[in-house]
Amino acid sequence: MTTENIIFIEEIIVILLLIASGVAVAARRLRVPYTVGLVIIGLAITLLNPQQVKFAPQIIMLLLVPPLVFEAAFHIRIDDLRHDIGLILLLAVPGVVLTTLLVGWLVSWGTGLALQAALVFGALIAATDPVAVVALFRRLGAPRRLQVLLESESLLNDGTAIVMFGLMLSTALQGRFDLRQSITQFLTVSGGGVVVGLILGLSISQFIKRIDDPLVETTLTTALAFGSYLLAETLHVSGVLAVVTAGIISGNTSQDTMSASTRLVVYNFWEYAA
Repeated sequence: MTTENIIFIEEIIVILLLIASGVAVAARRLRVPYTVGLVIIGLAITLLNPQQVKFAPQIIMLLLVPPLVFEAAFHIRIDDLRHDIGLILLLAVPGVVLTTLLVGWLVSWGTGLALQAALVFGALIAATDPVAVVALFRRLGAPRRLQVLLESESLLNDGTAIVMFGLMLSTALQGRFDLRQSITQFLTVSGGGVVVGLILGLSISQFIKRIDDPLVETTLTTALAFGSYLLAETLHVSGVLAVVTAGIISGNTSQDTMSASTRLVVYNFWEYAA
C-alpha cells in the first residue's frame, strides 16, 4: 500500500467521523435513534457518490465485531441474566435454529432454490438486531427487564446465527445435510466458544484485581475482547460466543475490583469504541 493510499484512507475516515458526529447531534435534537440516522445518511452518501469497496469479510469479523459484542456484554449484569436465562436461551438458540430452518424451507419451496443454499440464506437473516428498539425503550423509560431481555437475546442470537451460518455453508458446499453431524458440530462450536471466553475472562479478571491503573486495565479489556475472539477462531469454535462470555465475566467482576475512576475510564472507552 502506497503512502498516497494511506493518506486517502485516513482522509475518508476523518470525514466519516465528522459526519457521524453531526448525525449524533442531529439525532439527539430530532429525538430519533442514532443508528437509524446513520443508516439514512449512509444510504444518502452511497446514492450521491457510490464507491466500490473491496475487502476481505474477515476484516469485519476481526476488527469490528469484537468491540461491538464485548461492549454490549460488558454492561449485562449476571443477576439480570440469571433471572431470565431460560427465556433468553429459548429465544436465542432454539428460536434462531427454528427460524433458520423455517425460512430456508419456505425459500426453497417458494423459489425452487436448493434447500442447502436456502438454509444459508435462512441463517443470514435469523438473528435480529434490536439496537434501535433498545434506544427507543430507553428514551421511553421501558421496564429494565424488557431491555435486558432484548439485549441479552440479541447477543446470544448473534453467536447462534454465526454458528448456524457456518454449519449451513458447510452443508451447502458438501451438497448434503447430516442432522446428527450438524447438531454435534453446533454444540462443539458454541460450547467451545463459551469455555474459551470463560477461561480468558476469569484469567484477565485476576490480573485486574491486582492493579489500579485505568490505562492498563483498559488495555487488558481490549486484549481480552480481541484475544478471546482470535483464540476461539484458531481453535475452530465460536469467536462471538467467546467474546460474549468474556465480556459478561469481565463486566461483572470489574464492579468489585475496579476503582470508581478506573471504572469510569473503562466504561467510557468501550462506549466510544462501540
